[in-house]
Parts: sequence; C-alpha cells; structure tokens
Amino acid sequence: MPTPDRAENDQPAVTELHKRVEFSIDGKAYSTTVRRRSAADLLRLAGLDPGRYDLGQLHGHHEHPSRFRDDQIVEIHPGDRFVSIRQRADVA
Repeated sequence: MPTPDRAENDQPAVTELHKRVEFSIDGKAYSTTVRRRSAADLLRLAGLDPGRYDLGQLHGHHEHPSRFRDDQIVEIHPGDRFVSIRQRADVA
C-alpha cells in the first residue's frame, strides 16, 4: 500500500516539485524546483569549489551553522539559509 513517502513498488516517492523553492547561500538568493541536492551541488551553484569550501546551514538565531559533507543530500525548504565555510585558511 503506498504511503506519502513511498510508491506502490516501495521506492522512495519523488520529492521534486514544479513549484520553485527560494533559499540563500551567503546571503545571495537562489531558487530551485529540485528540493534534494548534494551539498557539493549547492556550493557549485554559488560558484564555489567544493574542494575548498563546505556547506553550512543556519538555524534560527544560532551562531554556528550545521555542516554538510560534500556527498550529503540536503533537503531544501523555503527560506533556508546556507553559508559557505572555508575548509582551511592559509596563514602567512
């Protein structure tokens, strides 16, 4: 029997919607119809190299973002706020 998150063949139901979802990365607005994307895909969307940056998500008024691995799938919700986190800073 199908459920809201499973089809009849017990495969995960598609979470892609035709309605655009708006979110931000480093304060810049983006939108997508694909609600589940890898953290690396979101960094590339923002023009950043996933080899040098990690993706973080801000929650409420918390100072520190939660961090995603590059291969981790991120569920995007309307109004989500993401930030880039430099993996390491070179010191002179």
